[in-house]
Amino acid sequence: MENPLQLKCLNHVSLLCRSIEESVDFYQNILGFFPIKRPGSFDFSGAWLFSYGIGIHLLQSENPESMPQIRRINPKDNHISFQCDSMATLEKKLKELNIEYVKGSVEEGGIRVDQLFFHDPDGNMIELCNCDNLPVIPLPVDAIHSCSLTNRNVGRQQQLQAQKIEHPVQI
Repeated sequence: MENPLQLKCLNHVSLLCRSIEESVDFYQNILGFFPIKRPGSFDFSGAWLFSYGIGIHLLQSENPESMPQIRRINPKDNHISFQCDSMATLEKKLKELNIEYVKGSVEEGGIRVDQLFFHDPDGNMIELCNCDNLPVIPLPVDAIHSCSLTNRNVGRQQQLQAQKIEHPVQI
């Protein structure tokens, strides 16, 4: 695989917040991040947190009232995903904390991935999953199709294959 920009890893995700205090509390006490030193030369409010090999940089919105309203939980929306072990334990904990969530699952080749989706105080979507159950399988270089296009093409190929079986060509 090429790496034209010579990237090494994902360093942090930056999130705009209505209230730094509420967001720090959430990321620290719900998701297990811890505060780290932030450069003192910044002339805006914020907080940096770190855990699981990634940083979360929280930025205080200059106009919190104009931030988008928190929408319903939609698993197809932008989100940050964290891998975990015991989905049952996590679901129980979310219930105890009165955090609204939506359950999802994906099954591929007999492998099941369970998912829990919920919002942070600013409406940013968080996913908890056992995604490491799914193997990471690189696609061939010439497979530059979107997943939906690829799936649609596979379905069409299966239909054509079934037609060939039903109506074999006589030579």
